[in-house]
Parts: sequence; C-alpha cells; structure tokens
Amino acid sequence: CEKFPLTEDNGWNVNDARKIWCWGPDGTGPNVVVDVSKGVQYLNEIKDSVVAGFQWASNEGVLCDEKMRGVRIDIHDVALHADTIHRGGGQIIPTARRVTYASILRSVPNLLEPIYLCEIQCPEAAMGGIYGCLTKKRGHVFSELKQEGTPMWNIKAYLPVSASFGFSSDLRAATGGQAFPQCVFDHWEIMGTDPMVEGTHCNGVVMETRKRKGLKYELPKFENFY
Repeated sequence: CEKFPLTEDNGWNVNDARKIWCWGPDGTGPNVVVDVSKGVQYLNEIKDSVVAGFQWASNEGVLCDEKMRGVRIDIHDVALHADTIHRGGGQIIPTARRVTYASILRSVPNLLEPIYLCEIQCPEAAMGGIYGCLTKKRGHVFSELKQEGTPMWNIKAYLPVSASFGFSSDLRAATGGQAFPQCVFDHWEIMGTDPMVEGTHCNGVVMETRKRKGLKYELPKFENFY
C-alpha cells in the first residue's frame, strides 16, 4: 500500500499533485509550481522557461531579495503568441518572474524568522529571572519539568534567533549565574506584523535589509510587476 503525503497529509488535490512542474529554489526548495490549467496551447513549449523564471524569483524574493518559503504558484491560464519566436526564454523567463512577484504581493506576503529551541537548567529560585529575560527577548516558555531528586528545573522555550544575541550574558546577570541555556535551531515562524504597513517591526526588518543590500529604499508595489 503506497502513501501520498501531499494528498493524504496536506490536503492536496490528487490531480494537482500529479501536475507539479518544479520545486524551488534549486529544484529542491520549499516552493512549488503547479499546472492547474485546462487545454492551453503551446504550454509545454514554455515549461522550461517558466521553471527558470520561478527558480529565479524563489531564490530572490520580492520583499527583500531573500529566499522564499512555503509559496505555491498555480498556473490557471496562459495567452501565448502563435509565432514561436515570441515564446522564447528571453520573453518568458522575465515574465514568469514578474508574474510570481505580482502574485505574492497580492497574497499578503510576510517574513519568516528562524526560532531557537532554548533549554535552560536552573533552580526554582531563578525561574523569575528567566521569564523576565525571555520576555524582553520576545521568547516564551512552553515546558517546565522538575528533575526528580534534585532542586533543578528543565525549562524549554522558543527564542527568535534575531533576539538571541547577548541572551546568555543577560540570563546569567538576571539569575546570578544559576541558569545555563542551550540553544539549537528548531523551526521557522511567521513574524507577527505586516511588512507592508509602515512602522511595524516586520516592515523595519524589510527596509533595513533592502538598505543593506543596496536595493531601492521603498516597498515593492503590485503595479511594478503587473
């Protein structure tokens, strides 16, 4: 008995799962192009060019030129010129990239930030300092377990990587050197604010990244790619 994770575990339509064109970036990334069109002429002729355009776009996302994650692009319809010379890679690849960017801007894009799993060992008297330090760093505790036969507690928390700099020294200062953290990467998490709204934390990260990379210092607009 075979199992199909996309359809059984993730709720995909079986026909859609059979018509995946590619994953990206680099052919193995967490983004996908799916052909859901019906009866489009010459579509197979431009498949390689569309895939190339999507690989380009998924490697350099629309918000701040970072790799995309968790994006699915559905191809519903395509209007192609009857002359073969107008269906080459030079015309299709940049168009596929612009279409991908425009679709993302219409789909409420956001940033993902890496999250540490932080394990802390401490005595009960130091737990108040740990909670205060984690709150300042946008972290939150999700597990507390007492070590049987000892006065020590095991605390597990999630901590954004961007807020983790200086965490160990701050934690030692807050607990008198009684807490010992260990941090490892655990997952990606959507940032809680809208990058398209000026003044939000997420918008600040986008604008700082664009400035650092020498990109145009303004948010991309749908009209730029339509």
